[in-house]
Amino acid sequence: MMMAAQVEIVDNGEIIDSLLSHTSEDSTILGLHATQTTTILSVRKPSTQRITTKAKLAASTVFLEAMKRKNGGDANVRYGWYYSGGSKEEIKRIVSYGFSSREIDKFEKDDRSNGVGIHFLHHACSLAAAVLGEADEEGIKHLLLCRLILGKPERIISGSKQTHPSSSEYDSGVDNLENPRKYVIWSCNMNSYILPSHVVSFTSSRLRGLSRGVGGGSLGRARSPCVSFPVLMSILSKSLDHPRMNVILTSYDDFRV
Repeated sequence: MMMAAQVEIVDNGEIIDSLLSHTSEDSTILGLHATQTTTILSVRKPSTQRITTKAKLAASTVFLEAMKRKNGGDANVRYGWYYSGGSKEEIKRIVSYGFSSREIDKFEKDDRSNGVGIHFLHHACSLAAAVLGEADEEGIKHLLLCRLILGKPERIISGSKQTHPSSSEYDSGVDNLENPRKYVIWSCNMNSYILPSHVVSFTSSRLRGLSRGVGGGSLGRARSPCVSFPVLMSILSKSLDHPRMNVILTSYDDFRV
């Protein structure tokens, strides 16, 4: 059963693009775009009828109010895509039981991650999140969108092995204070400041041949067995407008090795 926030299908040009308001839970939470190459199969929320979901919502509200009091009334709530290349089974486990050391270990092994914690991509970075997603046995990818309580973030550089706030002044981490694209929630707060919001399941031929590894020392690079990235960018530039190309190029620059 859906809560007050509703899912709306909108024409915005992205594979999955979230139109998120950070001021009201009653605002439109998620916008999706289906094309000839991308099919949205389902958008699901954790059932509000389960007692565990009710408990998580209640606990999240308590931490939200505490963060407001700590930071002068602003809890700095954002939405982000879980940045892991998560499988269907992993996402199901996270929604059911929360985050664990399994997820932390992925980023501890990554020598380019912005600290060792649970990582998320800005809600507008759906393309990068989609590339990271791991397809199941039916070729379906699944993405997890979460509500994050960031509080006062501090900048964490790429390659940092920081595991907790540098002082009591800070609550989370970001890659850039002015224009953050990556969020880091530390392990000590991972099941307090993160609340799973939606699971999006989709297929897309636009992502065929692109893959990302997680763990083993690096998140790897997106790659195609048929064409190099420079050639791919040249081809895409002939059919996409400048705003969409900028999103792709920015993602490419951020995540290449």
